[in-house]
Amino acid sequence: MKTLTIFTSTYNRANTLPRTYESLCRQTCQDFEWLLIDDGSTDETSQLAEKWTKEGTICMRYAYKENGGLHTGYNRAIELANSKLCMCVDSDDWMPENGVEIIISFWEKHHRNDVGGIVGLCFTPDEKAIGGHFSPKLKATKFIDLPYKHHHHGDVKMVHRTELLKKLKPMPSFGNEKFFNPIYLFHQIDMNYPLLVLNKNLCYVEYQETGMTNNIFKQYENSPRSFSELRKLVMSRKDAPLSLRFRSAIHYVSSQIMLRNNKWLKESANPFLTLLASPFGVLLFFYIKTRKK
Repeated sequence: MKTLTIFTSTYNRANTLPRTYESLCRQTCQDFEWLLIDDGSTDETSQLAEKWTKEGTICMRYAYKENGGLHTGYNRAIELANSKLCMCVDSDDWMPENGVEIIISFWEKHHRNDVGGIVGLCFTPDEKAIGGHFSPKLKATKFIDLPYKHHHHGDVKMVHRTELLKKLKPMPSFGNEKFFNPIYLFHQIDMNYPLLVLNKNLCYVEYQETGMTNNIFKQYENSPRSFSELRKLVMSRKDAPLSLRFRSAIHYVSSQIMLRNNKWLKESANPFLTLLASPFGVLLFFYIKTRKK
C-alpha cells in the first residue's frame, strides 16, 4: 500500500492532463498512487489513461464515471483511496519534482493523531507563492483561520488523512447541479482537526478560462442548492469568524431567492444572522443576475 494517494477528477482536460502526469513521473519519491477519475469526459482522456496505464511508469488507476461534477469525482476518489494520506491535484495543475518526497518525509517526522493532515503552499508557474509564505512561527492551524488570523490570502494545498475523509458521508447531489465545492468535505474535518503547516510548494496552479474560479457567477445561478448547503455548514461553525459567517448568510439568502424557497429562514443554520444579512442577500442576487448577463 502506498503512503499517499494523489487523485485528479477531470472532465475534458486531455489538453492539460499530460502536464499533470509528466510531473508525477518525475517525482523523486514514488511512494504514491495516482487515481485518475474521469467525470464523463468526451475527449481523449480515456485513451491517454489507457496509454499511461500500459506504460507503467507510475502506480496508477483509472476510473470512469458518468458526468456529475467535481464533487462526485471527490466522492469516488475517497471511496477508492487506500493510503494513509490523500490529496487532490487538479487536471490543470502539476507538482514540483520533490512534492511527494516533501509531503511523506514531513508527515513521517511530525504526524500526530490529533491533526487532520498537512497544509502547504501553491505556487504560480513563475515560482511565486500564491498569497505569500506562511509565518515561520506557524506550526499548525485550521485552514479557516489562515486568512483571518494568520493573514494568508491565497490558494493552499491540503493533504488529509484518508481515514478521516472516509468517515465522512459522500457529498450529496442535487438534481443536475454540478458545482458543489469539495471544500465542504474539508470544512467538516477542519471543525475537529487542525493541519500541520508545511511552508513549501506542493503544487503549481495555473487558472483556466473554463475553470471553476473563472465561472463563479454561472455556478451561483446553476447550483443554488449546492451553494446553500456549503453556506449552511459555514454558518454552523462556531469557530468561524463572524465576518465569514455573515458573508455566508448573505450568499445563502441569494441562493434561496434563486430557489424561490419560502422556508429559507426556517432552514437556515443561523436564522438570526440570516435575517440580518437578508437585505445584502437580495442585493447580491440582483448583482449576480447582472454579472451573468
